[in-house]
Amino acid sequence: MDRNTMIPLFGMLCMLLIVESVALILSTPLNEAGYAAFENPQSIANPFIFIGILLVFTLILLILIRIGVKKIISLIIIFSIFFTFLYTFEALALIYFAGVDLFVLLALGGAIVATALLYFYPEWYVIDTLGIFIAGGVASIFGISLGILPVLILLILLALYDAISVYRTKHMITLAEGVIDLRTPILFVIPKRASYSYRKEGISLESGERGAFIIGMGDLIMPSILVVSANVFLSAQSLGGVTIPALGAILGSVIGLSGLLFFVTRGKPQAGLPPINTGAIVGFLVGCLVAGAWGWLPVL
Repeated sequence: MDRNTMIPLFGMLCMLLIVESVALILSTPLNEAGYAAFENPQSIANPFIFIGILLVFTLILLILIRIGVKKIISLIIIFSIFFTFLYTFEALALIYFAGVDLFVLLALGGAIVATALLYFYPEWYVIDTLGIFIAGGVASIFGISLGILPVLILLILLALYDAISVYRTKHMITLAEGVIDLRTPILFVIPKRASYSYRKEGISLESGERGAFIIGMGDLIMPSILVVSANVFLSAQSLGGVTIPALGAILGSVIGLSGLLFFVTRGKPQAGLPPINTGAIVGFLVGCLVAGAWGWLPVL
């Protein structure tokens, strides 16, 4: 494996660690501000509601791609990104401007500027930099919204869904191709060479030499949800303010992503969540074993 391949793959691993770190940082202010997506984080119904919303959203996008209404797809994604930025920047403003009424205006201004930048100049380094805030914000919101057991159920269901949608129905590949064609900023782009331009060259999912590797934001968001949940809902031994089970989930997700990247180098689209989610879950369970943190298990 040459240097132009090794560096981007290492960059993906770093991206995962950065997203998980941002999600952990944002979790406290978002939790205190009451931005949880579900009223009862321990409800087993929550992951199924999440999956249902995901399926409906995916179906809408696939229909729009099929009928060729690209502008509507772009608007839906841009509005979703804008509100994610708004919540994320509000959380950051709460950290650095606590007690100052101006923080709402700062968050709104930051969300408008960031969204406009992504829409009008979707270059790979812009997408990756701002994508960290998008992925970290989404992971943090759902991490504080879902207790441990609901998150584990969600990650298992999503891993199964991802495998089916990539290897069997292949509709996730169709969705990815549509998103890439629109230069939509809902993925991370890691170039193989310094001269690469996502705006000008794009990326093809067909076999052959590509100018960059890509990974969906969801592949980094989902394990980060478990990391945040393990840190918010578990009272366990911690290191540097992060619980041992959460650290285990971080390590496991990195190992899972490393395994995924081994197959990615073969040049074919791969389902990311099966190895990444599995690694995060196994790492979390090992962390629970080390810390003796089993209070999240249901009482039979």
